[in-house]
Amino acid sequence: MIYYILSALLLGIFSGYYIVPQNILENIDLISTLALNLLILSVGIDLGENKAVFEKIKERGFKILLIPFSVVIGSCIGGIICSFIYRIPINVSLSISCGFGWYSLSAVILSKICSAQVGTIAFLSNVFREMLSVILIPIIAKRMNHITSIAPAGATSMDSTLPIIVKCTDEETVVMAFINGAVLSILVPVLVPLVYNLFG
Repeated sequence: MIYYILSALLLGIFSGYYIVPQNILENIDLISTLALNLLILSVGIDLGENKAVFEKIKERGFKILLIPFSVVIGSCIGGIICSFIYRIPINVSLSISCGFGWYSLSAVILSKICSAQVGTIAFLSNVFREMLSVILIPIIAKRMNHITSIAPAGATSMDSTLPIIVKCTDEETVVMAFINGAVLSILVPVLVPLVYNLFG
């Protein structure tokens, strides 16, 4: 998966520099907006068809939402720390951290509301988060506990990192991981622009 993402990025850079005509490049903002809306629509459809997720939330109550809430708090603390380390505006750093590993969506949103440079940083930081998750999930599940192993995955715990969580944890944790990913996926398109504008 990571190889496909990096290959697509490199192909895009090459195409933008050598192949794609200027008139298409001028309309890239419109293409990005359409792609972004299509991506959000597809996630909404995916969440809507998984009725079991909503039933599990009802069964377990709102305590299950403590996991995504904790991931939001932890990611935002990391964003604040990075703001000071790299001396970048706090709204930029926080909005990047609110991507929760969803590199495609957060990158497009931030490219649109801020700049292509910030969008690229968001893309790379969230790709690296997913790559680190692949390494960290088995270690955390073994040395700490299953619930904690969900945190590094962020929004990807409902899709790309879910197979690793399935392999390293139990059935109950898998359900919580899926719900965590679903909730964070809903929050990304809301929090990224909200945080950027709120602290800007």
